[in-house]
Amino acid sequence: MPHCNGFAVLRTAKSYNLANYDRLRQCIIDGLRHAGQDARPLNDLPIAQPPLGRESPKVKLHQDPSQAALNTVTGYGPGYVEVNKVRYNHSVMIAPEGDVTPWPVSRFEALDTSHFDLLRAREPEVVIFGSGERLRFAHPRLTTALTSQRVGVDSMDTQAACRTYNILMTEGRRVVLAVLIETEATE
Repeated sequence: MPHCNGFAVLRTAKSYNLANYDRLRQCIIDGLRHAGQDARPLNDLPIAQPPLGRESPKVKLHQDPSQAALNTVTGYGPGYVEVNKVRYNHSVMIAPEGDVTPWPVSRFEALDTSHFDLLRAREPEVVIFGSGERLRFAHPRLTTALTSQRVGVDSMDTQAACRTYNILMTEGRRVVLAVLIETEATE
């Protein structure tokens, strides 16, 4: 079995790392040619484009037509979240049905129990807290009212929170997404 740049050429080779995608693609093509097989179909595969710089990616998610009436996160990026193609530049509470509601908190340090009580009023099965560009956990005393009612609370960075919300929402779960969009402190 030929090897190239550390990759073993296998017919079932998979790579989930975009940085290695092109090397693996070329290695498979070379391996097929070495084995005397036609590698032309692989030449049609796209060449991976690594993310530019160290910026947070701006992501657009595509809505499933069968879920069109539900609140779906359709995009997110630094300083915003997009629900049903409407952009919000402030913290919001999102449930599958009903309005997207402002969540009156603009700094992680300002979170208190009243912010999580607003989420409890929506009677969720699970609350997903999108803590911003990096993962931060709300203090357990802030979520006690939720957890004492057997409501699951999970903290994630905003990107992971948005993706997880969409999955749970399409499964028909009673999920509420609380997205923290931090604004600059004004002094």
